[in-house]
Amino acid sequence: MKKLVIITGGTGDLGQSIIKKFHQNDYLVYFTYFGNIEKARLIEEKCPTTTAVKVDVRDYTQVKECIEKIYDTHGRIDCLINNAGINKDKSITFMNQRSWQDVINTNLNGTFNCCKFVSKYMINQGNGSIINMSSVSGMKGIEGQTNYSAAKAGINGLTKTLAKEMAKYNVRVNAICPGFIESDMTSNLDENRLVNLIPMQHLGSPDDVSELALFLSENGSKYITGQMITVDGGLSI
Repeated sequence: MKKLVIITGGTGDLGQSIIKKFHQNDYLVYFTYFGNIEKARLIEEKCPTTTAVKVDVRDYTQVKECIEKIYDTHGRIDCLINNAGINKDKSITFMNQRSWQDVINTNLNGTFNCCKFVSKYMINQGNGSIINMSSVSGMKGIEGQTNYSAAKAGINGLTKTLAKEMAKYNVRVNAICPGFIESDMTSNLDENRLVNLIPMQHLGSPDDVSELALFLSENGSKYITGQMITVDGGLSI
């Protein structure tokens, strides 16, 4: 029987890399998208056995109904990857309330909503892996990212606490904390300046993150839980 994974935020560069990695490793993949239906359909074409579902992860009811439908159809959920996220960077002096709330609602509340409804099914089946996409920003703080850093720091706290709650049910919860990864989120940044901050002297690729996500979903990581694992070329050292 194929394992089933739910990946949120599937149409971004990182989401697409994760979908491709799990598809190549014979998972049944469901991924969420919010606005870009054309890209979602293209992903389905490139990766058969993947299914796109339009879901706003900020919406508690939408998330509940989506996860219930997937579980009722297949009878299990082996892995959840909370990848949906946005950034709206500005120093706090110039950040408006909407930018703050949008980032918190998508990144942190969206992660809570998905964890909330997947966790009960993983408890019932007696196993599972939840992987939350955090960031180095949530560990050390980065100028101009008060909203993003706060949301990711919240995800780290959620991850550690949920790992403690779920461990007795054989459900593992970990967070991946990428540094600067070549993606749509970093495309407008000055790469030369960023490289000078990174001991390995180059940005990471989405595949660096998706490889770790796959590892954390498999039995090789069965004794790893509650961890914030950085993929950052040494940025956080």
